Amino acid sequence: MSRKATISRTTNETAISVSVDIDGTGTSKIATGVGFFDHMLEQLSRHSLIDMEIETKGDLHIDDHHTVEDTGIAIGQAIAKALGDRRGITRYASLDLAMDETMTRAAVDVSGRPFLVWNVAFSAPKIGTFDTELVREFFQALAQNAGITLHIQNIYGANNHHIAETCFKSVARVLRTATEIDPRQQGRIPSTKGSLA
Repeated sequence: MSRKATISRTTNETAISVSVDIDGTGTSKIATGVGFFDHMLEQLSRHSLIDMEIETKGDLHIDDHHTVEDTGIAIGQAIAKALGDRRGITRYASLDLAMDETMTRAAVDVSGRPFLVWNVAFSAPKIGTFDTELVREFFQALAQNAGITLHIQNIYGANNHHIAETCFKSVARVLRTATEIDPRQQGRIPSTKGSLA
């Protein structure tokens, strides 16, 4: 069964098109108009092995907030649509991810119950021109709209770029594992309730 989806979302603040293939190879074509954010989304695609095509046109003359948050909403909706009833998935995953001096932990339950636990602090308000507070905004939007419980904890780190990047890479890796088909329960929904909707 194909696990692909496309979402188009237009508001007075943004116009977004997102296509995902859960069973891809991590190829991406991303253009949001925010360079650092594009770099982070490329990491998300590459390390989750979810193919992503993302085009966002946002009100960047105001700031990056609507562009980042609304892109997170659209990616989350596309992932939820592509997963369907979540039949046969592994469902859970957790990972400690190292990058130079930084270590970040991510854990996910692809549960249908959206929740974000965010235990990450940045020592500066910006990475280049990118507002560091938008990293949390992205993951909040992603978790809420993908219907996943997501915990992210930066254990230690000094470089804010590395801290942000390990958040995206660790989430990518747990999404990869949790959304993979478990060969021991193909055709079954991994819940005693019988539903992850």
